[in-house]
Amino acid sequence: MTDNERRVYLVDASIYIFRAWFSVPDSLTNTAGEPINALHGFAGFLAGFLQEVNPAHVAVVFDESLTTSFRNDIYPDYKANRETPPEDLKQQFAWCRQLIEVLGLAGFSSDRYEADDLIGTLAVRLRDKGFAAVILSADKDLAQLLESGDMVWDYARNRKHRHADIKQWLGVEAHQVADWLALTGDTVDNIPGVPGIGAKTAASLLEGFESLDKLYANLGAVADSGLRGAARVQKLLETHEHTVQLARQLTGIAIDPDMRVGIRDVQRRKVSSDALTAVCDNLGLGRMTRQRLLQAVRH
Repeated sequence: MTDNERRVYLVDASIYIFRAWFSVPDSLTNTAGEPINALHGFAGFLAGFLQEVNPAHVAVVFDESLTTSFRNDIYPDYKANRETPPEDLKQQFAWCRQLIEVLGLAGFSSDRYEADDLIGTLAVRLRDKGFAAVILSADKDLAQLLESGDMVWDYARNRKHRHADIKQWLGVEAHQVADWLALTGDTVDNIPGVPGIGAKTAASLLEGFESLDKLYANLGAVADSGLRGAARVQKLLETHEHTVQLARQLTGIAIDPDMRVGIRDVQRRKVSSDALTAVCDNLGLGRMTRQRLLQAVRH
């Protein structure tokens, strides 16, 4: 197989749907007057991606666990800062799933595991079969999944972060990202961190102590580490140890033990031009978008 055939492209769908929701005017509607701005933007993203890459193996992963993931059991305030998507956006998510089906792309979701977890599960399961993962997302949390040959690709900004690039991007190695986020917290997901410890200090701690476990096993050495404000940092770590350990349960990407997937499950399927045209017409996607999608699947 070619290098491209040895890659599986894992699409973090929500990022591209939400980006379209905010950037495309909601005056864009179907014949029933319903907004299709998020659907339209997502369709344009898919058309561009499929035509540019022509991937042999793709999985499109959706989030449906905003309030029902296992992390909410651990910490009820997890993502409590996020508003529930309005009904018309929920409808557009359903239409996006309908679109990927007719495009011959595999779709995945879970009410217990988040998209990040499913992407991680897919990456691990398929890595065992000799496939490298290219994760289409702008989410820095996903960097923790990378091993040699893998990449996070922020497609909209065309920023590619390979395994070897993660330290330059975030200040820590890929395998340290979950520990780093546990120290700094993550306001996007409403995950608490250590007050007064920012990204640079957290990175310096992990550079010196390698991991969160080793840091707390040798906490008394922090004051003598030469770190700026070391005595204060040590005191903060002592005071907020419970918070850090809680946060670490939230920042680590989990593998869904019940998800069984092989390479055939993410192979692109043959596409019927007539079926794709009919779905585009039914969803209200315009002629130009329909033509781009048809061109992409014929590529």
